[in-house]
Amino acid sequence: MASHHSSSPVPQSNAGDAFFKKELEATKRFHPMQSLPDVCPKEPTGDPSQLCDSPSLVVDQHRWTIYHSKVNLPAALNDPRLAKRESDFFTKTWGVDFVDTEVTPSFYLPQITKEHFALYQQEITPREKIQKRDKDVCAAKDPFDRTLLHTHDKSRRDLEQVPKIFMKPDFALEDSLTFNAVLPWSHFSTAAGKGNHDAASSRLLQEKLSHYLDIVEVNIAHQISLRSEAFFHAMTSQHELQDYLRKTSQAVKLLREKISKIDQVVCEGSLQVLRLSLTRNNCIKAYNKLKLMATVHQTQPMVQLLLSTSEFVGALDLIATTQEVLQQELQGIHSFRHLGSQLCELEKLIDKMMIAEFATYSRNDLNRPLEDDCQILEEERLVSLVFGLLKQRKLNFYEVYGDEIIITAKNIIKQCVVDTVSQIEEIDPEVVVKLADQMRMMNFPQWFDLLKNIFSKFTVFLKRIKATLSAIRGVVFLVLDKNQKIRELEDSLHTSSAKDSTVDSEVAYLTHEGLFISDAFAGGALGANTAPQRNGSPSSEPCSSDSVSDLEGTTDSTSSKEQMSSSGTLGGVEMMISDDMKLTDLELVRLANNIQELLYNASDICHDRSVKFLMARAKDGFLEKLNSNEFVSLSCLMEGFIFDTEQVCGRRSMSLRGALQSQANRFVNRFHEERKTKLSLLLDNERWKQAEVPAEFQDLVDSVSAGRISLPDKKPAAAEERKPAEFLLVEGQKYATVGTVLLLIRIILEYCQCVDNIPSITTDMLTRLSDLLKYFNSRSCQLVLGAGALQVVGLKTITTKNLALSSRCLQLIVHYIPVIRAHFEARLQPKQFSMLRHFDHITKDYHDHIAEISAKLVAIMDSLFDKLLSKYEVKAPVPSACFRNICKQMAKMHEAIYDLLPEEQTQMLFLRINTSYKLHLKRQLAHLNVVSDGGPLNGLVTSDVAFYTGNLQALKGLNNLDLNMAEIWEQKR
Repeated sequence: MASHHSSSPVPQSNAGDAFFKKELEATKRFHPMQSLPDVCPKEPTGDPSQLCDSPSLVVDQHRWTIYHSKVNLPAALNDPRLAKRESDFFTKTWGVDFVDTEVTPSFYLPQITKEHFALYQQEITPREKIQKRDKDVCAAKDPFDRTLLHTHDKSRRDLEQVPKIFMKPDFALEDSLTFNAVLPWSHFSTAAGKGNHDAASSRLLQEKLSHYLDIVEVNIAHQISLRSEAFFHAMTSQHELQDYLRKTSQAVKLLREKISKIDQVVCEGSLQVLRLSLTRNNCIKAYNKLKLMATVHQTQPMVQLLLSTSEFVGALDLIATTQEVLQQELQGIHSFRHLGSQLCELEKLIDKMMIAEFATYSRNDLNRPLEDDCQILEEERLVSLVFGLLKQRKLNFYEVYGDEIIITAKNIIKQCVVDTVSQIEEIDPEVVVKLADQMRMMNFPQWFDLLKNIFSKFTVFLKRIKATLSAIRGVVFLVLDKNQKIRELEDSLHTSSAKDSTVDSEVAYLTHEGLFISDAFAGGALGANTAPQRNGSPSSEPCSSDSVSDLEGTTDSTSSKEQMSSSGTLGGVEMMISDDMKLTDLELVRLANNIQELLYNASDICHDRSVKFLMARAKDGFLEKLNSNEFVSLSCLMEGFIFDTEQVCGRRSMSLRGALQSQANRFVNRFHEERKTKLSLLLDNERWKQAEVPAEFQDLVDSVSAGRISLPDKKPAAAEERKPAEFLLVEGQKYATVGTVLLLIRIILEYCQCVDNIPSITTDMLTRLSDLLKYFNSRSCQLVLGAGALQVVGLKTITTKNLALSSRCLQLIVHYIPVIRAHFEARLQPKQFSMLRHFDHITKDYHDHIAEISAKLVAIMDSLFDKLLSKYEVKAPVPSACFRNICKQMAKMHEAIYDLLPEEQTQMLFLRINTSYKLHLKRQLAHLNVVSDGGPLNGLVTSDVAFYTGNLQALKGLNNLDLNMAEIWEQKR
């Protein structure tokens, strides 16, 4: 056994390592006492040991934390629906999911499979084969190793004979299974009954166990013999070791005595000086901390004082600075544990006060008298309110202003109606109670003046809204500009500080990791010098300027804010924009767009209220009963208001324009129906006789010829005494017309003038005017060509004069169709030019009608020629009675149409009549077998034809007419 212990390896200087390990373990086991989490925990400063996992009532006030939890966790997990919840402690306390829930794999630990070791196996397999080959090839080099190896192998073979059960670490004969395995009961139970064979087996078992014992003892003795030399060597070396320890102890004792003397003489005095200096610095810090606590203690009274003067921005800045001080410099102060939550509640109260103040301001601004001035009401107060609301991220404050706009717009109309009704004596408020009914009792001039007053009030109202919203948007853009400047400055600072990052990291390592005494002393001295400067101003008294300045000077972050702050000027008011207004550029741009959209909504609201006012008056058909002048004046007024609001707000509102369009459509329908009915009555009473042309109609035509398509102004009485003319002169041409056509021209000009006054109804008026012209064409055709005038008016017959007059009237309308087309074309959009095809169709219809009238005139003479020439006989006397009758009828035809139709049309008409005459004469001569042979019959016919030719060319305007009478004779073949 001694040899066994002596052969064990001696540890080399493990005592010292064990000592240091023990000290480190003791250090790790020591955990400093942690205080309760404060309501304002420290912000992360880079030191993980100083982080606090507890949520803060100040920093985390806008998000959900554990302090918002309202449910008892064991009660929530203890499901009362479970039938056997008392069966298990864990399921009873934490629920069924506590046991059944599987542990999800960690996201930070990868899943290791055999494929991860594939590359390693590929690399190590060749090396393993080489190692096995070298192990088999190489033999033992010295005899001692071979002998030792041989002896080791022999002892191993001997030990392998011993059963494995004796080698188990938990071998115990007390165990029944182990006992039965070592000493089987079969040997003892059968030994008494079967004689010598069983006894031999028992002895064999005993000898086998003895053999196993011998093998074990031999191996133990062999091991002891191998390590005996090392044991005795250690025993002999122990004396030398004791001598070395004795000398070392004496040297250590002497060294400690010298160090003690040096400590007393050199170090204790200097360390005492350093200790006192640090104590002094700590006292100064404690004093400054107490001064800061006294300043913070005055925060709430100071905030109340600021709120009493409506200094919301100053109060919010003071609260923000106090919260920052609580988080950074007064962290963990027990007396201030509730101050952070109190300031949070006070901040919420300020939010409500600012919203209420802004609502009051909006109400006062919008409800003040609507005069011509559009100045902003208390601009400094508005700017201060907007800055405070932006600071608190109340970005929907403009909705309050929008609600007030709706209410004020309603009140404006109501007040205007009340003021107007009170001035009208015909309306008795006691009899007619409802305001809408009182308004409907007004006549058009009174209602028109009321509408004009409402529009003027709304225009001033929108200008005032635009001025206020422009001031609010100016504040938003100031904050946006400040954010951009701060971002540019931070980028420049980041670029310049990147060069010094290496030096800063080294300094940080020396000051925080090296923990040099001199550096710590220098830091303490620096803190002692700078702390009084930061907190030098006493703030125990509740003075506004001192308290605010003291709080702003407590931290380095606030001093940097003073360097970064910039001033913005708005309306002559200079304000400081604080850096804690953490609004992104996207939020500010969206807010500015919403404010601009609010101006558009204000315009829409005014238009909507105007539409409701308009519809309230239009319920009894009042607007549909207006004449054209009244409706035009109403349309001009509404168009002017729409234009004014578009100029103020920069966007067109469609509601009032749509209402105007709807009323305009109704007006167009009524306007057209009235004119069409009037034209129908005129045509039904028209006797188709030439009418005299009054001077006003001639002036009307002259104005159109001069390029002014509109109804002329009424002339003085002296001018109206001019005698009417027989014909209508149009650009040098005489037009004989009927009274219906003169009135039709005036109606057409009314359509054109209505389009000038109301441009929105151009397309409708074009359609209605084309319908009117088609109606005149079709109706006149029915009355004249269709002889409808015989039954309607009671004419005895439709004469050639009636036909010629109808043709000339149609020509007069055709003359004005291009002028009307150009007038409408100048007022249509390019995409609407396709509607002008209506005028082309109308022109074609009129020309067809004129051609039908001409054909009718020719047909009248054709029937006359057929009747007279069919009885013609070539005999004396000359001229014959047939030709005399024909010349008489031709003279009557000429007399009827000459003064009505122009000379060219008369010549063309008589040429066609002459052609018909020649056809009938030729047919009769062929029937009588009279040929141009110079005989007596030929002479008689020539004399009659000469008489016809002389009489026809003697008529006015037909002297140069080429009659070509040679065509009456059959050509000789």
